[in-house]
Amino acid sequence: MSALTVGSKANQAITLPVLLLAQYVNANDPNVNIDIIFEDVDDLFENSPLKLNLEEGDNFYSFNEISLKLLARCKSLDGQDSDLLNYWIVGGRVSNLAPTDFKSIEGPLLELDSHLTLRSYIVGYILSAVDLAVWGAIRGNKVAYAAIKKGAMVNVTRWFRFIEDTNPWIASLVQSLNAHSQERKVAKSKEGANYDIALPDTEKGVVTRFPPEPSGYLHIGHAKAALLNDYFAHEMYKGTLICRFDDTNPSKEKEEFQDAIVEDLALMGIKPDKTSYTSNYFQELYDHCVTLLKAGKAYADDTEREAMQHERMHGIASKRRDASVEENLARFEEMKKGSEEGVRWCIRAKMSVDNPNKAMRDPVVYRCNPQPHHRTGEKWKVYPTYDFACPLVDSMEGITHALRTIEYRDRNPQYNWMLEALDLRKVNIWDFARMNFVRTLLSKRKLTKFVESGLVSGWDDPRFPTIRGIRRRGMTIDALREYILKQGPSRNIVNLDWTLFWATNKKYIDPIAPRHTAVTKENAVTATVKGARVAAYTEDKPKHGKNPELGSKKVAYSADILIDQVDAQALTQDEEITLMNWGNAIVRKISHSLNPLHRSLVTGLELELHLQGDVKKTKQKITWLATSGQELIPVELVDFDYLITKDKLEEDDNVDDFLTPQTEFRTEALADGNVVGLKEDEVIQFERKGYFRVDRPFRHGEKAVLFCIPTGKANAGK
Repeated sequence: MSALTVGSKANQAITLPVLLLAQYVNANDPNVNIDIIFEDVDDLFENSPLKLNLEEGDNFYSFNEISLKLLARCKSLDGQDSDLLNYWIVGGRVSNLAPTDFKSIEGPLLELDSHLTLRSYIVGYILSAVDLAVWGAIRGNKVAYAAIKKGAMVNVTRWFRFIEDTNPWIASLVQSLNAHSQERKVAKSKEGANYDIALPDTEKGVVTRFPPEPSGYLHIGHAKAALLNDYFAHEMYKGTLICRFDDTNPSKEKEEFQDAIVEDLALMGIKPDKTSYTSNYFQELYDHCVTLLKAGKAYADDTEREAMQHERMHGIASKRRDASVEENLARFEEMKKGSEEGVRWCIRAKMSVDNPNKAMRDPVVYRCNPQPHHRTGEKWKVYPTYDFACPLVDSMEGITHALRTIEYRDRNPQYNWMLEALDLRKVNIWDFARMNFVRTLLSKRKLTKFVESGLVSGWDDPRFPTIRGIRRRGMTIDALREYILKQGPSRNIVNLDWTLFWATNKKYIDPIAPRHTAVTKENAVTATVKGARVAAYTEDKPKHGKNPELGSKKVAYSADILIDQVDAQALTQDEEITLMNWGNAIVRKISHSLNPLHRSLVTGLELELHLQGDVKKTKQKITWLATSGQELIPVELVDFDYLITKDKLEEDDNVDDFLTPQTEFRTEALADGNVVGLKEDEVIQFERKGYFRVDRPFRHGEKAVLFCIPTGKANAGK
């Protein structure tokens, strides 16, 4: 079988003429079958978007060659004048209609218009290859097609419509080509972000790294960095991903955080090819610092922190900047000992005093800290800063591409200076924007303050933007990956809303969340149902109306049922309503509170079953619970609000001034008896109340606790 392959991204003024010829051959010669294949590319070979593979094994790529081979397979397309045929197709008249600026095609169109003055077909008196090729070139060119639709050239317009009207299969083929193009666009849209960022120097392989500091739990910002590094290493370039713990500050780091990071990465489906620690390189880093000191490219400084900040801000040189190599080495030795004298000093790189980029103004590269390290114990008393250790270890570990958030952009020259000063292998840097969310803090320092002050229950608090927090709130890992990867490696800094985040999650949980019923306990209304069986009974009903694989549940029916106060207040006398999972009923009596302060409070209802009623015609469709025939399960439904009231905190804002007064809302409710079997982490839907994650299952004597999962609708933070 022969095959015509077409680059669907290419100019249709080039591809459509050949497609029309191939389709005509298929339709008119039963002995010929040319398979048409679309590839999502611009060109297939040497700038040609076309490839004809004949069953004999020969391949052809040029428009002229392919057209002639197709014509040879269908003599009815030859027309009556072979010279004119060659003139139009082989002679380049069709390709002259391919440019997408009107000035370039105006001449060929005018020539064609003149040629068609007294003609129905371009060549001869029947449909020919020329008609198909020229029609395809015009239809595939947006500029030419627009001119024809406007009727700018009378004869061409008449001929164009005649060919289309008398050959309806042409329109079908154009529709097929456009449909493929649209599918590609839709697929790209679903993918979200564009990852075609063309990382430089990828020919010899790609090695990326994710370097978390084990001083807290991963939050959604870290998740983006981890997923992007994983994507480029494992999906786009089939390279290597290293997870390197930046454990250079023993005052803040704990093994607890390190273990949690490993678990969170695994939950996100990220599997590093190697795990390493900056502490593995403490000796090499120390040696490199000594090299800088000996080369006069670094110096020891005991300037007080506030004074040092002032000097750096105003371009003032430290009084220690010109100390001798011997003095600097001696002070570094004291730092290494962790002596009383040593803790006063730090080591600074001698980059610049007054560089406009303040990150280049003699940054600190080593500090003294006698506190034991969680991995190396008391072996070291001096530790490199992140800005010193990161580029050096990147180079030593073979990292080819360092993906860093845009906030590090001013420090990129500093990164490169370190490598140049020590004559180490260069590393490519790619900046991407961090993810910021409205009314959300991602600062580890501020999040730590919230935990330590008791404002939240811990790092996994469902109001926290940590991976554990949003998972406890009900976010699925699949939805998290999709959302973050859709944001892509863009460098545009935006403040994202949580709406789309949770809407993405709903797409994953809705098809698999079993349906249950809950009634708010406060002022719940007992309704007597006339026409119901005297004795309570149960029926099997699907847990999910659209997903039978979830199985069935027991629904209890009794003459007395409970409904929510808010639903009862919405009913009117003699109104026909629908009791979900039962049928229609008519409201016969509504009793209200006798307390003049609460006259609107409904205290009782009488309903009469009307099961033959049409559920599609009722306005009120309410949930309910039978009071007998099942054990009603006590549950606590918990909803949350944002921790802060301002969309974006500025640098000089005091976070305490913007704390939300109440961020947790608890509602006591009763749920159907099937809830007794729910386990921790299961996600369900209480019909008409929303989706919930089981935080604590029911135990006899202890109510179940479920967290409300946002769905992306109004007030997505709650």
